[in-house]
Amino acid sequence: MSLPVPKTYKLFVGGKFPRSESGRSFAPTGNPGIQVARGSRKDLRDAVVAARAGLKGWSGSSAYLRGQILYRLAEMLESRRAAMQAELRLGGATAAAAQKELDTAISLTVWYAGLCDKLQSLLGSQNAVQGPFFNFSTVEPTGVVGVLAGDTPALVGTLALVLPVLAAGNAVVALVSEAAPFAGLALGEVCASSDVPAGAVNLLAGHRGELAGQFAAHRDVDGLLVAGRPDAALTQAAADNCKRVRYCDLPAADWTKAARLRSLAMVEPFVETKTLWHPVAP
Repeated sequence: MSLPVPKTYKLFVGGKFPRSESGRSFAPTGNPGIQVARGSRKDLRDAVVAARAGLKGWSGSSAYLRGQILYRLAEMLESRRAAMQAELRLGGATAAAAQKELDTAISLTVWYAGLCDKLQSLLGSQNAVQGPFFNFSTVEPTGVVGVLAGDTPALVGTLALVLPVLAAGNAVVALVSEAAPFAGLALGEVCASSDVPAGAVNLLAGHRGELAGQFAAHRDVDGLLVAGRPDAALTQAAADNCKRVRYCDLPAADWTKAARLRSLAMVEPFVETKTLWHPVAP
């Protein structure tokens, strides 16, 4: 007789799967029998340290390689289709909705994989200047970016914010859906088998009300991408350390449409433009 082994939902930090340092857990809505590691402020600090360490490997990779790795991420989502749909159903999705959301997630990942090696052409430029010079604007990643995903959709809602930040070469610390964290945390398993450098993607679960302000106030987080309406308290906390904050406030229906979530405008806020001057030989 086989013995069932219940899954333990843990965090994903620095390429590893730790439980919260606090030892706390929480039961998501509608799943009183399942305990998920509840991230703390210390877990957030650890994740930012891991992201800062992983940033060099990710941003230092060629844009083509980053695209290949994200494409591998899409391949792994496809190969884990049954498992990912089960995670989505655990979060309350119907079988049809889970299949549709996974299809959207894969489509979205493939699109951003293809965008990686096109960013310099799309966002950079050769500038017209007066004088014997070439003048070029090139783009570089901002650094470590925090992501606060909404409650629904659990998988696409996380990927739609994480992928544009990764495509730009940034490292990510993401807080997944509080109500249905299962699929978001399962992304850690996908990343671990997709050649994503340790620390480039870090996933936390927990209470948004407890951790959102800590994301905004952390001085080593360079930017923040938030699902939902603008939050004055969050913006003010981020302003204290000159952090760039962008909000993704979309109608509920738009979160189900890959075409609505594929946008260069999601990438642009988290790159820096560097201008180079080079003399022209006489």
